[in-house]
Amino acid sequence: MLSQTPKHGSRIFIIAISLVLLGISFFVGAWYGYEHRPAVEKVLGVMGQRPPEQFANVDFNLFWDVWSRLEDTYVDKGKINREKLVYGAIQGMVGSLKDPYTEFFPPAETKQFAEDVKGEFDGIGAEIGLRKSILTIIAPLKNSPAERAGLKAGDKIFKIDDQATADVQLDEAVRLIRGKKGTKVRLLVFRDGFDKAREFTITRDTIEVQTISAEKKSDGVFVIKLNQFSENAGYEFKKAVQEFFASGSKKLIFDLRNNPGGYLSVSVDIASWFSNSGDVIVRERFANGTEEVHRSQGYGLLKGVPTVVLVNEGSASASEIVSGALRDLNGIKLIGAKTFGKGSVQEVLDLAQKSSLKVTIAKWLTPKGTEINGKGLEPDIAVQQGDDPKKDPVMDKAIEVLGKM
Repeated sequence: MLSQTPKHGSRIFIIAISLVLLGISFFVGAWYGYEHRPAVEKVLGVMGQRPPEQFANVDFNLFWDVWSRLEDTYVDKGKINREKLVYGAIQGMVGSLKDPYTEFFPPAETKQFAEDVKGEFDGIGAEIGLRKSILTIIAPLKNSPAERAGLKAGDKIFKIDDQATADVQLDEAVRLIRGKKGTKVRLLVFRDGFDKAREFTITRDTIEVQTISAEKKSDGVFVIKLNQFSENAGYEFKKAVQEFFASGSKKLIFDLRNNPGGYLSVSVDIASWFSNSGDVIVRERFANGTEEVHRSQGYGLLKGVPTVVLVNEGSASASEIVSGALRDLNGIKLIGAKTFGKGSVQEVLDLAQKSSLKVTIAKWLTPKGTEINGKGLEPDIAVQQGDDPKKDPVMDKAIEVLGKM
């Protein structure tokens, strides 16, 4: 018995050392694995979730690697706002599409967008967009501060106050131009014909859009001026049609200059006054090549009325739908300047944390298949407006053309 004790103790000692070494190996291996784990796993605590399963074949490791390195090495760690990192990453992803009408809105911008849809807000009263990546005035609204200050459709905005617009997203530009009634904003603007950019100082006001106006002119000519395809524009247009017939006028000028658009359903409704039931007003083409066709409701009371449509660089979206439909269906002439070329369809998706995504889901084509987006509609009779606000050569030409019909 005594002779076996050392062997037994040695065996216990060896087992104990082996367990210790095994434990050390386990923890060293675990530490090494933890330190060299995929970067995505290092920030799971920040995101709280893994990338969606449908993107499993996409390598997100670079994104997470950058995030992880910011977390590890950025000098001012206290200034890291992880919510803003998420929002900024999403905005960068959406911006890479180079589509100015596909936008991610964080909560504050989502609230602003909802206020825009209601049609009343404080600002300068100008529709803006991106044309060839340059911030551009689509149309100043009638009787708005922008119009009174002298801004015109097609003006290019180089600065908002002291902020250059070269790398500013569209929603950010809108936010910078907006402001409380009575405050001022400075815009550095370049216009074809300017020798250099000029600064416009505009006092913001509450913007209420006047939908429509109507006027009887001489020689049996009646003018309907539609400023926006707002929610109530269909009803207002119906009243203007009634006024047209009551006036005894026989010819119509439909003025869509500086009309930035609005609701698709309203554009179809208004075009229905010029068309037969079932006529195609606009084609909506989706990413997979399928089309949804929007057809006339067939009111048709203006179908046989000699009509011309006035357009310019500020005629966009729903204005282009109606102009294209009336020309394709009835041969109605467009007079003025080439339209803006905003012929795409957006859908607003509600997201988590009261944010939202406005995404382009389709493009519009005229009844004969002419694509509007990025191209615009060329007028049948091109007329330049000129700089004299007291003269309207486009309207004069319209009256002249109607006089021969």
